[in-house]
Amino acid sequence: MRDGLTRRHLLRTGSAALLAGAALPRGAQAQDRPDFLIDSPYFKADVEAGRLPLVDMRVPLRPRIVTVSGPDREPGRHGGTLRMLMGDQRDIRMMTLYGYTRLVGYDANLDLAPDVLEKVEERDGRIFTLTLREGHRWSDGAPFTSEDFRYWWEDVANNPRLSPGGPPQALLAAGKPPVFEVLSPTELRYSWAEPNPVFLPALADAQPTYICMPSGYLRQFHERYADKVTLQARVKTARVKDWGSLHERMSRMYRPENPDLPTLDPWRNTTPLPAERFTFVRNPYYHRIDQQGRQLPYIDEATLTIGTASLIPAKAAAGESDLQARYIRFDNYTFLKDASRRMKFEVKLWKRAEGSSFALMPNLNVIDPVWRALNRDVRYRRALSVAVNREDINKVIFFGLAKTSGNTALPESPLYDATLAQLWTQHDKDLANRLLDEIGLTKRDREGVRLLADGRRLEFTVETAGESTEETDILDLVKQDLIEVGVKIYPRSTQRDVFRRRIMAGQTIMSAWSGMDNALVSSDMEPNALAPTSGSQFNWPRWGQFLETGGREGEEPDMPGAEELVRLYKEWRRSETREQRRAIWRRMLTINAEQLYTIGLINGTLQPVVVAQTLRNVPERGLYSFEPGAFFGRYMPDTFWFDTEQAKV
Repeated sequence: MRDGLTRRHLLRTGSAALLAGAALPRGAQAQDRPDFLIDSPYFKADVEAGRLPLVDMRVPLRPRIVTVSGPDREPGRHGGTLRMLMGDQRDIRMMTLYGYTRLVGYDANLDLAPDVLEKVEERDGRIFTLTLREGHRWSDGAPFTSEDFRYWWEDVANNPRLSPGGPPQALLAAGKPPVFEVLSPTELRYSWAEPNPVFLPALADAQPTYICMPSGYLRQFHERYADKVTLQARVKTARVKDWGSLHERMSRMYRPENPDLPTLDPWRNTTPLPAERFTFVRNPYYHRIDQQGRQLPYIDEATLTIGTASLIPAKAAAGESDLQARYIRFDNYTFLKDASRRMKFEVKLWKRAEGSSFALMPNLNVIDPVWRALNRDVRYRRALSVAVNREDINKVIFFGLAKTSGNTALPESPLYDATLAQLWTQHDKDLANRLLDEIGLTKRDREGVRLLADGRRLEFTVETAGESTEETDILDLVKQDLIEVGVKIYPRSTQRDVFRRRIMAGQTIMSAWSGMDNALVSSDMEPNALAPTSGSQFNWPRWGQFLETGGREGEEPDMPGAEELVRLYKEWRRSETREQRRAIWRRMLTINAEQLYTIGLINGTLQPVVVAQTLRNVPERGLYSFEPGAFFGRYMPDTFWFDTEQAKV
């Protein structure tokens, strides 16, 4: 056995040297593998009983080496159970997010770098060769090879029953799918006739486009491979319609409801639905190790306890969670901070990464022709923007800890422009009045409310989904600011589904929502939030629906600025180089800042994060966002660890 390990070690060392001498993709690093690997005691009994191989045999020949060092970070030790609280069984997807194990992922500089993949080679923005790590395995020990990509492409993405709409959008360039080739068990290639800049970012998303599946496990549920009688019996036992429904249920990777489904993530679910507590245990074949040779993750288990969402702040305050941000808001901070003095946890404040934590959304597709014309007048949108006192909102609601800004990239983004962030954000009532007068809204009633061209008062409802008291409090301040320039608003909360339907139907004149979900943008990320691309965009839902459905539904954009944004977005989708994409991004950000299609009020708001005193490597200050960070994911929770010795002290 020792001789076998030595030969394997020599093979590993030689391969690592070859890799170090090769040209590496952007964001990758060549590192020497430690001489010996360190396994978790969690697997000691299984290894001794022969149920699991030694850790040296479980990790790839060239694992991903994570250097755990720097401020607030140090190499850790194995062990412990991480407790978290969730409000819904569907929240088990948070483990897929927090684990942030992707074929490629965003590094600290927001560059794309290999993670599960060993290497990515890109040519002309349209030919991508992916190299897998030799010896990598799924969590059940089955080899992870190019066959898992072939299975997904041929038997899932291009199967009419499993994918009636065909392959996902990220696999289409100019509407055409790629040529898919298996070059070897560890190498495969996707080639398009046109550039496809969406492909790699889609693999790195918080909710990624999956292009591989554990084929060895899933064949038993596929009509092409399974025995018909056995498959029909499985369909009957599962009480589903047909084999396609069964395959879909058993293959969900983003929301890991099937405990038997192999995974590449750091932890795998062991609890079937329904349950009040889900237990995730460490993946014995995980591909990352630290610089000392210790296989990650450090933490052996994670539990998600399901309960009432509104009670989670109180339960976190009682010490029932080791790491908690979900279902906690900024207005819980004082309460949690007081509790932390009595309990064994800290409350860190991370910066939220939306382009605007709160924004006014004029509906450019509202049905009423008078309101539509007014909403589409840039002078009106600018008047509303400068009428609002953002500094008051920051001081009153966020204790001065947030930032006044339009809806644009954050300073931490390589595309940040301070001028754009402050454009039309100054509080200037005189300017607001001049702009409104210039439009022709000079007449007022006895209350001082301006009159529209048809004699109606310039008063309207600002609709919200009513999901936080902050929304109501901010709108109360906005209401006071706007009445001073002759504009009267009525904040109103509605249930989210009703809220969305009214906006799409053009019944809502203006709504309030957050701005860009992701303001940590880089040129490699798709600029879909800056152009009409989706029916779920509240400022131009019908235009977004038009592009989303290929013109089958909605309305074609008919404003010059919006038309230019659509053109630029399509140019980005055809771009070949990062320089082209950067130029497009900057132009789109400029148009949005100047035209104020969304009126951002404040960003850089803070997210309380509850952290057990013994939990190490959680940053003191972080950026909290779904994209591109997967919330905790970009900080690699597989490197978080419990300092039990310090706890004893």
